[in-house]
Amino acid sequence: MATQTNHQVTLNHRVLHELKELAIISLYLYITLGAIIMLKAAVLHTEGIEFAPWGIAAVKAVVLAKFMLIGHAVRLGQRNSTNPLVWPTLRMAAAFLVLLIVLTIIEESVVGLFHHRTITASLGDLFGVKLDETLAGYVIMLLILIPYCAFRVLSEELGDGRLERMFFIARKPIAER
Repeated sequence: MATQTNHQVTLNHRVLHELKELAIISLYLYITLGAIIMLKAAVLHTEGIEFAPWGIAAVKAVVLAKFMLIGHAVRLGQRNSTNPLVWPTLRMAAAFLVLLIVLTIIEESVVGLFHHRTITASLGDLFGVKLDETLAGYVIMLLILIPYCAFRVLSEELGDGRLERMFFIARKPIAER
């Protein structure tokens, strides 16, 4: 009976931890993607075009966050190294970018099939007329991933949730240390 209780507590703890991580990553992505949407909406508004896909951005943020959690689960872009932290940060960011690109291509293909479009037609939107927009989006995503990955790499290096505590828990003033 004790084993089942311990297993249930561990499972509940893992589920809550995963949901918390999903929420934090989704919020981070929604804020950063939201800034890009605001810029795009402002530019289009000057041309007389209304554009405000906030709901789509929220869904996209959650989907990308889930993809990132899957990447973390398989330790994507991580390997033991004694190199300066910039290199594992960039390696992880690049690996996550590739993962997100591949999964976005799959997502666009599936959405296209739902709308009775061929995969070629669906991907033609990404890599045809909108190629510049697609590439700019990938560069921006890389720039969004770098600080996120830097935080993760530094947190793992410090260990035991230390970085999170340093950022999110009140500390003593410097004079009292």
